[in-house]
Amino acid sequence: MPNPDSAARCPLRMAVLLSGTGRTLKNLLDRIAAGTLDAAIRLVISSAPGVRGLDHARQAQIPAEVLLRRDYASDEAYSEAIFDRVRAAGAEWVVLAGFLKRLVVPPDFVHRVTNIHPALIPSFCGKGYYGHRVHEAVLEYGCKLSGCTVHFVDNEYDHGPVILQKAVPVLDDDTPETLADRVFVAECEAYPEALQWIAQGRVRVEGRRVRIT
Repeated sequence: MPNPDSAARCPLRMAVLLSGTGRTLKNLLDRIAAGTLDAAIRLVISSAPGVRGLDHARQAQIPAEVLLRRDYASDEAYSEAIFDRVRAAGAEWVVLAGFLKRLVVPPDFVHRVTNIHPALIPSFCGKGYYGHRVHEAVLEYGCKLSGCTVHFVDNEYDHGPVILQKAVPVLDDDTPETLADRVFVAECEAYPEALQWIAQGRVRVEGRRVRIT
C-alpha cells in the first residue's frame, strides 16, 4: 500500500469505525458532500448493533458491518478481523469515530489510523477516559481550557503522535453536557481539517512530532 508521506491522493479512501451515534461520521459525510474534505468512505464498522451510526451509513449507501468484540478470543483477533475487512474494501486509512474497543494496529497501517479525543492530550487521556468521563474529570480538576486532539493511533490508549489540537474555554457554570457540546463543535472542525491535510499529502511523522507542510 502507498506510504502516507507520499504525494497527495484524492480522494482519501477511508474506513470509519464507530460504536454509537455516528455524529462524527455524519460530520465527515457532510464535509465530503460540501467539497471541503477530499475523501471517500468505503466501509463503516460498528462494535455494536442497532446504533444510529449504522443508519447514517445506510442513508449514505456505504457498506456497513457489525463486529462484536465478544465473538473473538482476543483484541488481536478482533483487530485482525477488522483490518481484513478494511483491506478488502480498498480503504487505505482507518478513522476512529467514537470507537470504544481496543484496536491493535498492524504494521501496514502504522500512521494510517487516526482518532479524535475530547481533551487536550496528554491531559485527561488513556484507558478509561472517554465520553462524559473526560469532561467530568476536566471540571473536577478545575481546568480553564479543554478541547480536542486529533492524533495517530498506536497500540497504547490515546498515545500516538498529535496531528492537530483545538482549545475551548471552560466556563464557570459548565456541566459535563455543556462542555461536551462546546468540545464537539471544535471536533467538527478539527477532524475534517486534519484529514484534509492527510489527503493533500501535507502530513509527515518524525518520531513523536507531526510536521504539516
